[in-house]
Amino acid sequence: MDQAANPSLGFRRNPSYRITVEPFDGAVTVTFSDAVIASSDEALVLREADYPPVFYIPFKDIYFEFLKPSSTTTHCPYKGDASYWDVSAVGESVKDIMWAYESPYDEMAQIKNHGAFYPDKVRIEANPSSGAVGADL
Repeated sequence: MDQAANPSLGFRRNPSYRITVEPFDGAVTVTFSDAVIASSDEALVLREADYPPVFYIPFKDIYFEFLKPSSTTTHCPYKGDASYWDVSAVGESVKDIMWAYESPYDEMAQIKNHGAFYPDKVRIEANPSSGAVGADL
């Protein structure tokens, strides 16, 4: 067996559970207060069960100068262990604004080195390549 393998126990126990990850065809911008903290034309859209879709932004497109690691961690049986970041910009700060699965389970390897933001703590603007504004996911 491959030593590097990191399979999800969640999928092993519930093989019919579905999570899809697809590229978003367009640009996604994340703003906190008046500061753009992420902007990407390589975002992914993760869809899981009855949860709202979530954008995952590549680390290279996140402005980490506004973020600092938090001590918060959580565990998902399908994705793995999540780390969190706090934000500070334009004289405001909020705890645990972004999360990421830095070593996700094998089945979720696509979201490695990507961060997701809480839509109730930031403004997320998704503009599909088709020209429509505010994509309905």
